[in-house]
Amino acid sequence: MEDRCCAVLLAAGKGRRMGGEIPKQYLPLAGKPLLYYSLAALCQSPVITDLVLVIPEGDEEYVTSHILSLVPEGGEKVRCFVRGGAERYLSVQAGIAAIHWPCDYVFIHDGARPFLDEPTLERLYAAVKKTGACIAGMPTKDTVKLAGRDGFVERTPDRSRVWIVQTPQVFSYALIRDAYASLPILLPELTERGIHVTDDAMVVESITGRKVLLVEASYRNIKVTTPEDIPVSEALLACRDGK
Repeated sequence: MEDRCCAVLLAAGKGRRMGGEIPKQYLPLAGKPLLYYSLAALCQSPVITDLVLVIPEGDEEYVTSHILSLVPEGGEKVRCFVRGGAERYLSVQAGIAAIHWPCDYVFIHDGARPFLDEPTLERLYAAVKKTGACIAGMPTKDTVKLAGRDGFVERTPDRSRVWIVQTPQVFSYALIRDAYASLPILLPELTERGIHVTDDAMVVESITGRKVLLVEASYRNIKVTTPEDIPVSEALLACRDGK
């Protein structure tokens, strides 16, 4: 593969909704830290050539000894550690800014999604080469309601057009670099317009006007967020591993 694809793996959050004193990304899941699974998937993928790991300040030694040591070949694709920001978009911004080597495409992935698989990475790579901007997701299985400020149903979107967005979110390097470089300047204006940045596609859409392609990933590509997600994830792992 001639293209250079860099993954920015986000693992700097505090996981407040999970509770407890251990950061969510380090919680044990079937005997290994949660972060291990997405890190291993990216390190082993032939699509990914380089990796930026965004973690809390001061955790480099812990991650190296307790997580990277478990990854096949010791995570040789990891080019650097980056300190995460107070908000997700600040962590992404810092991760992209750390890329100082040749890069064609950037894969931005949440470390709390342990079920990233190679077919999804392959589909995203094929799509970003054609479009320059794509994101993983799946059509919703449920009817979705939009609520008004009073808590009553305001509108019911057409379910056939509603997707649940996941990560990785993948962009040409120049596109996502320039979009995030402009974000600090334009963020007050976006906030005034009622636009609250919650994912990378919103940054690209809001700042550049670029359309972003939805690419099917997997219903298993869940994000571990609350304590209830741990036993569900362990059951999925057991099923995947044939246990």
